[in-house]
Amino acid sequence: MIEKTGIASLEQVKQEFPDKVVLKKPKAIIECYKEIPCNPCHTSCPFEAIYIPEDINVRPKIDFDKCTGCGICVYNCPGLAIMVTQIKDGKIAMRIPYEFTPLPEVNQTVYVVNRAGERISEAKVTRVQISEKQNKTALIAIELDEQYLYEAITIEVHHGS
Repeated sequence: MIEKTGIASLEQVKQEFPDKVVLKKPKAIIECYKEIPCNPCHTSCPFEAIYIPEDINVRPKIDFDKCTGCGICVYNCPGLAIMVTQIKDGKIAMRIPYEFTPLPEVNQTVYVVNRAGERISEAKVTRVQISEKQNKTALIAIELDEQYLYEAITIEVHHGS
């Protein structure tokens, strides 16, 4: 599907996620669907949880047993193709990369958007995190219903709110 529309199919998305039981702890989810010469996620992971073999064009793989969900890889992915996800009490806690201004604020309501750019829900921002080294990319933490686990990918900030 991605070859024709540019949008990953549900099957492709689900292949990038571990079993839901693994998501009881925060884990990085890598949605890098094309083989391109890129490795910042691999070189930035302090836990060696992300693996790219000798051929830098091979898509990264993640060892969910080693991943702590720290988010360092999210900041370092130039394609904004990584998010941190956790399931708790029927909700999803997501930390997504965000490079638009103005940044949303904590407790602000935002739209949750799917891979086709469609609004699918609303969520409250629970945290806005900016690294000194990666000051162009913020990590925006939101919480939403678990039913959106495989649909939610980013946010759209309400204008004027």
